[in-house]
Amino acid sequence: MRRPAAGPCGGRLGWLSGGRDEWCWLKAAAVPPGRTGRGAATESRGGAALSFSMVQNDEAGAGLRAGDSARVTLRPLVAGDQDEFVALARASVGLHHPWYFMPTTREEFQAYLARFRQPGTEGFLVCVRDGGAMAGIVTIDSIVRGRFQSASLSYAAFAPAAGRGYMSEGLALVLQYAFQELRLHRLEASIQPANQASLRLVRRQGFRQEGYSPDMLFIDGAWRGHERWAITREMTGFPPVDPHPTLPAR
Repeated sequence: MRRPAAGPCGGRLGWLSGGRDEWCWLKAAAVPPGRTGRGAATESRGGAALSFSMVQNDEAGAGLRAGDSARVTLRPLVAGDQDEFVALARASVGLHHPWYFMPTTREEFQAYLARFRQPGTEGFLVCVRDGGAMAGIVTIDSIVRGRFQSASLSYAAFAPAAGRGYMSEGLALVLQYAFQELRLHRLEASIQPANQASLRLVRRQGFRQEGYSPDMLFIDGAWRGHERWAITREMTGFPPVDPHPTLPAR
């Protein structure tokens, strides 16, 4: 099975399975504006879009997309997003309190953006395909390799896009990325029991509840108890991939 560092799509490709059909993963491909078709990424404001869709190349040369979202795409958060992101975060304070706190000043945004340059953390804007508006943010934090191969997951919608299903579609794409490209085994989400919208979202994606931890996280001036939800790769229907090279052989 091949896993080349680069490929003809212009971005980093990973071969996920061999045999008659080959699946390639497109990550942040550099595609000229207006290009469509096999290997093309969607152009979006503030940076190259991350389609995180799989393209199947069969012997006839036809391509089809699987696991993609018709309404949203993912892209990295970049410095040019600052003003729009901060404005949306301020407009969403009432929606997020007391569950989640986004940067609402330029200084907070710069510190927040710096997190995604550190090893073990990845962040994605969920954007509406039609127009590119920001619908929310999803982060993968505390990535631990070795025998654990796990990470924590957090997410929040912006108020103008809340309740429209965009975050459900975006989170599904992030799960694909985490289990296929990062080759993680497990993702965990910690959610306060009264945060019913977040609980509905993880249930919809197939997470299982694994317990409750009192006084788990310091949020809004107090230690808050959280339900612990998780999903493993075996609980999804994604195609098999080679284990991450840091996983011990036994």
